[in-house]
Amino acid sequence: MPKDMVKEDTSGPRTRAPRLRKPTAQDGAAIWELIRACKPLDENSMYCNLIQADHFRDTCVVAEVDGDILGWISGHMIPNDDAFFVWQVAVSPKARGLGLGKAMLFDLINRAETDGARALKTTITKDNDASWGLFRSFARSIGGDLSDAPHFTRDAHFDGQHDTEHMVTITLPQEHDALKRAA
Repeated sequence: MPKDMVKEDTSGPRTRAPRLRKPTAQDGAAIWELIRACKPLDENSMYCNLIQADHFRDTCVVAEVDGDILGWISGHMIPNDDAFFVWQVAVSPKARGLGLGKAMLFDLINRAETDGARALKTTITKDNDASWGLFRSFARSIGGDLSDAPHFTRDAHFDGQHDTEHMVTITLPQEHDALKRAA
């Protein structure tokens, strides 16, 4: 985990580094609240986040400090593909700028459940500068190639109601230890 995960708060005691862990079903409501606080992320139902935290816990991660969930990444291995898909990244406004998003990505890629992944994939709209920055930084950190192409388009998939989502693909080093060293 990056050393900058401890941030000085002059209004109170020093903030501890977040603990990264697999979510539990009991985290569903807190994850839903975190996502709601991270505009403009798409909000799913609380039930969706509960199912993710329960059924997909092995490929999702939460970051918490003193019981407060400050970060969340949902993901899954793509069926019949050797790729890990990142669905959503949320970092609390009070934990931004600490490298938490990248730390959570490393945590997920270093899990046994993602060992077969040869690529990390996600979709991002062209105007989402924060996500582009996170995934470009992650690709640089691991020495992976990043490519993108329109995937879910505004008119064909979203009935004109949502911007085109570009499929971002980052090649992952095939030696698992290379990722551990990059973290």
